[in-house]
Amino acid sequence: MKPATMETGTLPKLELLRVMLLSREGDRREGILMRQGKGWFQVPSMGHEALAAIVYHLRPDDLIFPTYRDRAMMLARGLTPREIALDFLARTGSSSEGRNMPAHYSSRALNVFGFATPTGSQCLPAAGAAWGIKMAGDDRIVLCNIGDAACRQGEFYEAVCFAIQERLPIVFLVEDNQYGISTPTHHMLPMRLHVFDERWVMFVNGRDVYEVYEKGGEAVRRARRGEGPVILWCELDRLSSHTSADDHRVYRPAEEIEAMMQRDPIKLYTERLTAEGVITPSELSELTDRITEEIDLIYQQVEQVPLPDPAHVMDHLYGEPVPTYKPMPLEPESEPTTMVAAINRTLHAALETFPEVILFGEDIEDPKGGVFGFTKGLSSRFPGRVVNSPLAEATIVGTAVGLAATGYRPVFEIQFIDFITPGFHQLVTQVATLRWRTNGDWSCPMVIYAPYGAYLPAGGPWHSQSNDGWWAHIPGLRVAIPSTPEDAAGLFWAAIQDPDPSLILIPKHIFRVRHPVREYKALPFGKAAIRREGKDVTVVAWGNTLELAEQAAERLAPEGISLEIIDLRTLVPCDWETIEQSLAKTGRLVVIHEDSRTCGFGQAIITEMTSVPERFNLLLSPPQLVARYDVHIPYCPELEYAVLPDLQRVLQAIYTVME
Repeated sequence: MKPATMETGTLPKLELLRVMLLSREGDRREGILMRQGKGWFQVPSMGHEALAAIVYHLRPDDLIFPTYRDRAMMLARGLTPREIALDFLARTGSSSEGRNMPAHYSSRALNVFGFATPTGSQCLPAAGAAWGIKMAGDDRIVLCNIGDAACRQGEFYEAVCFAIQERLPIVFLVEDNQYGISTPTHHMLPMRLHVFDERWVMFVNGRDVYEVYEKGGEAVRRARRGEGPVILWCELDRLSSHTSADDHRVYRPAEEIEAMMQRDPIKLYTERLTAEGVITPSELSELTDRITEEIDLIYQQVEQVPLPDPAHVMDHLYGEPVPTYKPMPLEPESEPTTMVAAINRTLHAALETFPEVILFGEDIEDPKGGVFGFTKGLSSRFPGRVVNSPLAEATIVGTAVGLAATGYRPVFEIQFIDFITPGFHQLVTQVATLRWRTNGDWSCPMVIYAPYGAYLPAGGPWHSQSNDGWWAHIPGLRVAIPSTPEDAAGLFWAAIQDPDPSLILIPKHIFRVRHPVREYKALPFGKAAIRREGKDVTVVAWGNTLELAEQAAERLAPEGISLEIIDLRTLVPCDWETIEQSLAKTGRLVVIHEDSRTCGFGQAIITEMTSVPERFNLLLSPPQLVARYDVHIPYCPELEYAVLPDLQRVLQAIYTVME
């Protein structure tokens, strides 16, 4: 089908009718295939078809952030029934190459942002995209669709607040079918509870094509004129069970089901069209029969398409490496400097070099310049590109996704990594999965950075965490932990140009320690550094724990024990080869990390070195891990240092591998 384009006051009635009938017949055909055991899962859209009318007010360059009941809307946008069938049957050539679930629409060519299942997770990326559009100064808009039950997700409120705050060109289309699976939502919804100022809200009968078209057009025009967001609240019916895994007859009375069938939007629309003389009953019957045959043939053909090749399941987890990084326009300082100063200079150079770089975070504007000074002076030099965020980490991470989708390079600060948990949802649901689940169609080049770690007394449980194991456990996210000013600058410079999302953690205990800088240049991820060469024991550390490794080396040198110290610098990707080459010399391994012991990244290193026979055969003794005890970090400094790795425990681990 050709994509719908903006109309000037005229609803293409027969075209829309065809779209609605195609959608309904696709739902029906998939239901049959499910009963035949030929599908794994189905999300029907029956009852939501009238919403497709709004698409005829959109331009091809507008962005749609869909939800999973938007089959008719996607057909109106230009997706073909065959493309939807490929997704349903998870066949080769589908939008995700069989990786994402059915009805999780995505098309870069049609500006349909790839959908993720967790409800409401599309709202903040949609707001970020609208922010990018506003900064670009054009009149595109964003349409963000969400189910009624999902409107109780906190990220929906954050997205609406940010859109109102910035007067963003976005329409939130709420598909209110009054149920969250089996739970009636009427008494739970923010509009029923009068949570929102109704100047931002437009109520719509979502069963009536004409009303959807009229009020949807008004909402789109308001957003396009720069009047800020509109919440288009569309009441309609979900005419089917929630999914193929549900049976709504269990929890919906028969009379309720019968009553809503009488409000079927296709029934109401065809009655109106026949009454207007747009189509006759016989023409409608013929059209319905042709569509039934068309859909039947499409699904029969798609059944014959092979399943995706498992050999390619790892493709598009990350993008292609940058062949050549743009040089850093910085000369080394004449005196030793700190990581804080080097990062500040690097961010300044990035803003000067890359016009698409945007900085966003709590308190990062002058005169504060960030609680640690990473962004000091930048908002004065680059107003509008270094912006204070609300105190809302999900907003910080989520809007970065949408900005990246519209061509920006977000470099966003989390004040302490301990505080990222409200944004963790966006990190694992949207940021890390986007490229992979859309088979490389969409990507998320961005940098999230944060101070991290302990050994800075009185931080307590909420300002001292590292949680390396969390971050390294997320496929699709690259993780760096610099330990010198030169490395911090180089990792930032590479991450800003790389095609994938990066998390850079800056160890607080050592980020004001001064080191000389030999050269400012991009440091590609995945390259460890040998900080000290030795022959007896390989000690792998990163961040704050490098200090302990160096102290141990100095203490043991008079005893004739020589340590080779490896600074990983990046956990993902990890430089396994450098560790292996060092073990070939020493035969002994000690890993130090300040994360808790269980499931920390140090355990992953030991597993990698012991599970590969060629590596295991290099070992002369069992590897040792020195880590924080499996307990939270206390506020009292004496207690804090009692649970963290210390020199005595490192020395004991080294003596153990030397036995």
